[in-house]
Amino acid sequence: MLLFLLSAGMAISLATYMALLNNFVFERSGFTGVELGFLHTLREVPGLLAFTVIFALLLVREQRLSFISLILLGVGTGVIGFFPSVTGIYLAALIGSVGFHYFEALRQSLTLQWVEKEHAPHVMGQIVAVGSFASLATFGVVYFMLEFGGFDMRDVFLLGGGVTAVIAAAAWIIYPHFKPVVTQRKQIVLRRRYWLYYALTFLSGTRRQIMTVFAAFLMVEKFGFAVSEVTLMLLANYAINVFVAPKIGRLIGKWGERRALILEYSGLICVFTAYAFVEVAWIAVALFIIDHVFFAMAIAIKTYFQKIADPADMANTAGVSSTINHIAAVFMPAILGIIWVTSPSTVFLIGTVFATASLLCSTLIPARPAPGNEVAIRSLRAQAAAGE
Repeated sequence: MLLFLLSAGMAISLATYMALLNNFVFERSGFTGVELGFLHTLREVPGLLAFTVIFALLLVREQRLSFISLILLGVGTGVIGFFPSVTGIYLAALIGSVGFHYFEALRQSLTLQWVEKEHAPHVMGQIVAVGSFASLATFGVVYFMLEFGGFDMRDVFLLGGGVTAVIAAAAWIIYPHFKPVVTQRKQIVLRRRYWLYYALTFLSGTRRQIMTVFAAFLMVEKFGFAVSEVTLMLLANYAINVFVAPKIGRLIGKWGERRALILEYSGLICVFTAYAFVEVAWIAVALFIIDHVFFAMAIAIKTYFQKIADPADMANTAGVSSTINHIAAVFMPAILGIIWVTSPSTVFLIGTVFATASLLCSTLIPARPAPGNEVAIRSLRAQAAAGE
């Protein structure tokens, strides 16, 4: 229940940010793809430095640090509307980003520690569904505040960030400290046998950046969507995920990580390629929703790691994996923002290339991942050696 509550709090700030950001920076600050790309590059720097959460855990307990991180996310979201200058937006986004990336690493660590392996895919699917429901409610509130309440975007930013901070503070007061089942290592750990997990995490980060930064911006720039229309699109997206995400979690538990990720990346190749050439607004919206449904399958990467990892590596690897996930995120938005100015289609075709690489990597996941059986090639070699 604590994981559900904190996930809902995170979703409220992220939904507010997503619903308003593109229109806010376009209308109030005159952003083009270049400024937007640099904004997202700056926002991803804390993700690149997420491994430092390991050192923060030397001073603050993991559960408590998750509360502090969520409060920072709320503060960053709440103040962004008060600083419409380029510098102000960059600073506010940076504050929120520190909170978000620390919290996301800690949430992954706590989930993998608290939830048993056989239940992890379903519980993670439920967590996605809770976040989707909170996002759905937030988008509904944003829509009615702007369309019928006459509120300014600044007030909506403040409300969304404030609710997140209040939820984190309340959870801090209400919930006891849950002792870890296994004491976590408080140092940076990179293991050769985790290499496939690292590769999948890196490629997942590149795909996420392209869709997060440029898919919604395409709606505003190419199809002229107003903030209310972007909000309605996101409403439909999260309404679907409320029902689909738990089913995807159960599907991963039944199918296994290998088959689930092969399905996800095969679909993403089609989505990215179609996005590069789409000329009809409703088709672009459909592609946006399909992409987010596939994104729920990314929990298979985490459950794959849970099955192959040393239980004491959950916290340190959560920070390291966040850093790996954001290596491309730091430079890709800025580079792709420059490409966007002359050829938006090229940006999405680059996404097709990364989705193809992810598909190839996913075929290397064994049918039954476990310590010593991390990669399918190694499993085949072991079987051959046993046969000899």
